[in-house]
Amino acid sequence: MATILDIADAVVADLNAGSFSLPFTATRAYVPQFDLPDMADLRVTVVPKGLTIATASRTDHQHDYRIDVGVQQKFEDGDAAELDPLMGIVEEIADMFRGAAVETDPAAVCVAVENGPIYAQEHMREKRLFTSILTLTFRVWR
Repeated sequence: MATILDIADAVVADLNAGSFSLPFTATRAYVPQFDLPDMADLRVTVVPKGLTIATASRTDHQHDYRIDVGVQQKFEDGDAAELDPLMGIVEEIADMFRGAAVETDPAAVCVAVENGPIYAQEHMREKRLFTSILTLTFRVWR
């Protein structure tokens, strides 16, 4: 199997083994597309995003694997009491991976965590759906 899929599966396993303020079960997908009625429960989806390979020396290469982690849930009112816990989960996930190796592959270290934009405003306005995407970059030398 491809290394990026191994890392994505490890991210799913680490998320599902973690302790968070809201319950969820993470899954991996190629194309995260869901029906809006199915989004009433918190959904965390892991998607392989990209790979950059840079030459470090004549024999070593730096492989940066980017993995997206989507946090989504349909909301009713959109007030702080409803949305603040979702922002909290995004931060908890970011904190979990920042500087850490995935459990199943200690050579894959998370060297960057990006969350921009913090949430998709158009999803909130048009679908009443909280959507936040974290991009985790795992570096492997080989």
